[in-house]
Amino acid sequence: MDPECSRLLPALCAVLVDPRQAVADDTCLEKLLDWFRTVTEAGSSLLLLQENPCLVDLLSHVLDLKPQDVSPRVLSFSLRLAGTFAAQEDCFEYLQQGKLLLGLFGEAGPLSWAVWSVPTVRSGWIQGLKSLVQHPSGLHFLGDSGAVDALFSLQGDSSLFVASAASQLLVHVLALSMQGKAKGSPSPKGNAWPACAQKIVAHVEASLCSAAVLQVTQALNVLTTTFGRCHSPWTEVLWGQLSPLVAHLLESDPIPAAHSLVDLLLSVARSPVFASADCALWETMARMLSCLSPTQAGPLALGTLKLQHCPQALRSQAFAVLLQPLVCILRATAQAPGPPGLLDETVEGDSMTVDTLLSSKSACVGLLCQTLAHLEELQPLPQCPLPWPQTLLMEAVVIILRLCDGSAAPSSSEGRRLCGALAGCVRVQRAALGFLGMLSQGTSSWELVPQVFAILLETLESPASSPTVLKKAFQATLHWLLDTPKPPGCLGLGPHAPLFLRELFPVLQKRLCSPCWEVRDSALEFLTHLSACWGGEADFREALLASEVPKLTWQLLRDPESYVRASAVTTMGQLSSQGLQAASNSPGHSEVQQGLVGELLHILSVDSEGFPRRAVARVFTEWLRNSHADVARDTEWFVATVLQMVSQDLDWEVRAQGLELVQVFLAQTLGQPNPPCPYAVALPKVTPPSPLPEVLQTLCQMQIFDFAFRALFDCDRPVAQKACDLLLFLRDKTAPCSGLQEPGNSSDVASVEATLERWQAGEQGQPLGSLEPEVVLAALRSMDLEGLQGRLAESSDHVEKSPQSLLQDMLATVAVLEENVADCY
Repeated sequence: MDPECSRLLPALCAVLVDPRQAVADDTCLEKLLDWFRTVTEAGSSLLLLQENPCLVDLLSHVLDLKPQDVSPRVLSFSLRLAGTFAAQEDCFEYLQQGKLLLGLFGEAGPLSWAVWSVPTVRSGWIQGLKSLVQHPSGLHFLGDSGAVDALFSLQGDSSLFVASAASQLLVHVLALSMQGKAKGSPSPKGNAWPACAQKIVAHVEASLCSAAVLQVTQALNVLTTTFGRCHSPWTEVLWGQLSPLVAHLLESDPIPAAHSLVDLLLSVARSPVFASADCALWETMARMLSCLSPTQAGPLALGTLKLQHCPQALRSQAFAVLLQPLVCILRATAQAPGPPGLLDETVEGDSMTVDTLLSSKSACVGLLCQTLAHLEELQPLPQCPLPWPQTLLMEAVVIILRLCDGSAAPSSSEGRRLCGALAGCVRVQRAALGFLGMLSQGTSSWELVPQVFAILLETLESPASSPTVLKKAFQATLHWLLDTPKPPGCLGLGPHAPLFLRELFPVLQKRLCSPCWEVRDSALEFLTHLSACWGGEADFREALLASEVPKLTWQLLRDPESYVRASAVTTMGQLSSQGLQAASNSPGHSEVQQGLVGELLHILSVDSEGFPRRAVARVFTEWLRNSHADVARDTEWFVATVLQMVSQDLDWEVRAQGLELVQVFLAQTLGQPNPPCPYAVALPKVTPPSPLPEVLQTLCQMQIFDFAFRALFDCDRPVAQKACDLLLFLRDKTAPCSGLQEPGNSSDVASVEATLERWQAGEQGQPLGSLEPEVVLAALRSMDLEGLQGRLAESSDHVEKSPQSLLQDMLATVAVLEENVADCY
């Protein structure tokens, strides 16, 4: 430990145990504890205590205080600190000699004090014990001190954090106790297991037999965590001992703690220990799938299907459970009339599902949303069941969407009840549209596409569709347009897309004029993605240009909502890149009459919100990178004009994007940056269009160096970092410049360096003025850009992060608090 820290520690410890003193906040104590952990991990805890006896005095004085005088935060800190020291066995024995650990963690300590009612104290006690039980002596102490019984009690704590920590510690203790049994096969009866492990397992057995659901839940949670973390042979013996009790829970009606029971069975099934287990586990899971309600069985079915190793019969059963709600929907909404009580003659599982669907609106909505989410999660996985019932799923999702929008006309009484329960249900619509979008990836039959396009168009056109539903519908439409299957030999967009686009763009026009800004924003986002993928397709271009969509998008550049303006900027940038923008004939704005570049420059210079200006800067960067026609016409004027506006912007992201624009311009002018890896593939070198001295003269005239130097000392670190990287690139590219002489007037260089020093000090009022290439190069070579780059990469608190600074700050804070108290009285 640093000598200065050792000098400050006694004063700080005295402050901590003095009930009249107040520590600033918990953050300081957390940092102090982290520092002690670092010190003990690097060296001997025993030596630390012997060299700094004030730390032992701190723990002793906490016990000597009257219970009512103990600060909860200091006590919690002391408990965790004692556990940190006692994690090393020799230090544990040292602290045990003075009975300190028994006083802190035993039954006569804080457990019996009034301050125990504070959750942070109970949490500190648990965390201290977790650090302490890293060796056999700690485990023996845990069993002898009565701490295990206290942990059993804390499993039901009113604080969820404390209850969870207690369960986690019981699992941790069980695993540590059984470490010696990892290589050998322990006795099936468990009589050879360590005492601590036997006590925990006995408590779990008793809890599983309890009539209290809370105790059953606690036991199941401990077992779930155990089988999830511990993959040693003894866990197989543990499961063999407890599985009959777990299976017995399935005989109760209702099944207690069903959710926790599902988690346990899946945790056991995922364990590599049971990869080749006998059929008892699979039989229990199959039995549970048939016993649980449809809502409870869904997570178990999904988890079963995601297992790497699982009997095929169980997978089939799980998939049938997952599909049951959708099958019931299809049966209930069959158009052909069926016999009375059509659904009453189905299998038992279907009957339970129907009961759930028809019991209440909330139950119906919850089950359908869960089912659709599970199937959406399952489809892209390698464990996805084959054959995948694509047709059934698509028909079911379309029917669900029709039930929601009221366009379905089921003939059965069950179907009519479902229609009433789902009418206008936004939650189910969103889930169904999300799954429908995912189904586009697995579609091989193009005959089903018209049916899908029809329901998507109806959803987009419906005035009852909410903004969130429309956003999902746009996303699903994009998936189906881009992933539409085509008949063999078909070229272009396929047979369905052109017709759908002609019907879609009038709907899109309507949504671009929506009074709801979220809808306008979603429509613009959809158009951006679609034009990026299909901008070169003749059918798409024809349908788009025949509509009013480009003109409406242009008008949205002046939308009152900044998010919409930003999206419109991005969309117009994309359309312009594809040659799809409409010529504006709007009167009254000279900027508009100058074309899209003028309009975007107008937004960049006058828009009061940051989002549209950021979007303009990004669009301009992409245009420059892709040699957009409007940019290539006069690239130097374009870059200089943008930089003039960006350099004065108050939004740091706009300034950073301006530096990105400069980086692209320089890469095109001077060549790509040199690869940092010597084994990287070297790109062809770009030959500058003009000699390097002339290029540098142009850069000076465009005031690129002025912009980069000013950004180097920006108050926002990301801007300064990007500027530093840019100047390093410039220095590297100009290093071989032999066509320039050293500056004749050294006073010019000195003036520039003096100005840069003032800028670094925060005085950026004075401009650099007219720069010559020779002066710029001399200034670049004189600057320690590598050192600045390293300093910018450091965290903002690196200077004040030392332990010595922490101790000084804590003592200074106490002094300030004392002064405030004195002033108050």
